[in-house]
Amino acid sequence: MAWRRRPEAGVGARGALVLLALALYAPGTRGRALEWYSAVVSTEYVDPHTNRTVWSVSESGRFGDSSPKEGAQGLVGVPRAADRDPEGCAPDTGFLVPAPGGRGDAPWVALVARGGCTFKDKVLVAARRNASAVVLYNEEGHGNLTTPMSHAGTGNIVVIMVSYPKGREILDLVQKGIAVKMTIGVGTRHVQEFISGQSVVFVAIAFITMMIISLAWLIFYYIQRFLYTGSQFGSQSHRKEAKKIIGQLPLHTVKHGEKGIDVDAENCAVCIENFKVKDIIRILPCKHIFHRICIDPWLLDHRTCPMCKLDVIKALGYWGELEDVQEMPAPEPPLGSVLAANLSITLQDDRSEGSNLPSASTSDSAPQCDASFKEDAGENTALLETGRSDLQCGGPIS
Repeated sequence: MAWRRRPEAGVGARGALVLLALALYAPGTRGRALEWYSAVVSTEYVDPHTNRTVWSVSESGRFGDSSPKEGAQGLVGVPRAADRDPEGCAPDTGFLVPAPGGRGDAPWVALVARGGCTFKDKVLVAARRNASAVVLYNEEGHGNLTTPMSHAGTGNIVVIMVSYPKGREILDLVQKGIAVKMTIGVGTRHVQEFISGQSVVFVAIAFITMMIISLAWLIFYYIQRFLYTGSQFGSQSHRKEAKKIIGQLPLHTVKHGEKGIDVDAENCAVCIENFKVKDIIRILPCKHIFHRICIDPWLLDHRTCPMCKLDVIKALGYWGELEDVQEMPAPEPPLGSVLAANLSITLQDDRSEGSNLPSASTSDSAPQCDASFKEDAGENTALLETGRSDLQCGGPIS
């Protein structure tokens, strides 16, 4: 009988997790790391009303992507109001740099607004005016935030961005003619990892593939489970009907001194143990005998004799499916067939003994024949003993 292995869950789940891990850690999935530095901005000026020095320090700036990460200082200069170009985009933009004592050769820092042109153009315009650094203040809508700046090709000039409120505060002071000294320092290093668009597409494709594989595996699993359940029900009904047919095979109880079975020599081919007195044996149509507890499970699984491979079910007359057993009448084996199966050796022994014994032994054995018939209450054993009595008494087999 073919056994179907029950499907096990969990394999598909582990495979899906492995696929997702490969998708997340595959080369190229993780985007490049964004590294940027904050800038420490320090301002110092003299209040004209109180004649006191006012200074402030805050880590509110951000270095540009192509800017050298180093400090710079100088007086703050802004585009002239006459040029009407606060963004500093025009190539001929002039800058107003209030200097105490009229020193015009002191280092200075250009302060320009964001917008109007690229960051690179703003930096190059200020660099042509010999600015030591360029400070861009963000647009009003961004509040106190700063954004990354890309300005490749501007050389070694320091470029930072400050927030809109900070830039407007310094701009108002400079436009009033107040000299503001600014010092720029390197702040904290920041590393921000992000996933590129190509990596997002790769992860999405991997996730969809994982879902398709998981769905296919679930469908396969439940189909196998359904087939396994159906086969279990079919095999149970099959074994139930087969057990009814096997139960029709004759049984016999082994007795001490029985001539049909040599207790010391013969053994069961299934368990390889000798037959003992009071053992219940099953007699197959092929004349082979076995322990009932040994041969019944064997016949349920194989249907054939362990020794000669005879199909016991077919030998009993059942050629169709086992489900049709209830509709078919159970065949009744003739009485003589059982006796011929078990007493093939006994016939030869009795004939040889009958030729040597005197005729008087026939009359002496008659009481033994009647006694042996009354000892066994089982139907098959009674038939067997009756056959022996008829042989010993010279009567017919059937």
